[in-house]
Amino acid sequence: MSAERIKVLIAKPGLDGHDVGAKVVVRALMDAGFEVIYTGLRKSPAEIAAVARDEDVDVIGLSVLSGSHLPICRKFAALRREHGLETKLWVVGGNIPEKDRAELERIGVDGVFPFGSPLASIVEFIRSRTAPAGG
Repeated sequence: MSAERIKVLIAKPGLDGHDVGAKVVVRALMDAGFEVIYTGLRKSPAEIAAVARDEDVDVIGLSVLSGSHLPICRKFAALRREHGLETKLWVVGGNIPEKDRAELERIGVDGVFPFGSPLASIVEFIRSRTAPAGG
């Protein structure tokens, strides 16, 4: 991880075409001083993993509103291992029912942020989990 700024990838996997929430999170992370890459809509888990690897991000955030968060995250978990991204912080937000939290954590998601999560809590979670040594 860069000592200067935490680098975050925010991605919209699947066919969901709604990204206002993802863009609000992107802006909040930028305002908090993070370097943020936003993939845009309708990215496959493979595309997201490749960008995360190629850009050497510190954090991978998936925004899922379609209800397909479990199959998408299962696919991404395998790609995360394949691309050597297991040490990268992985967060998921959007339309995530509380009943699915435990399964997402079992898959390997580090943080789950459903609708209504305060932006400050997302920023603090990322900052507390990725702060540079001595920083």
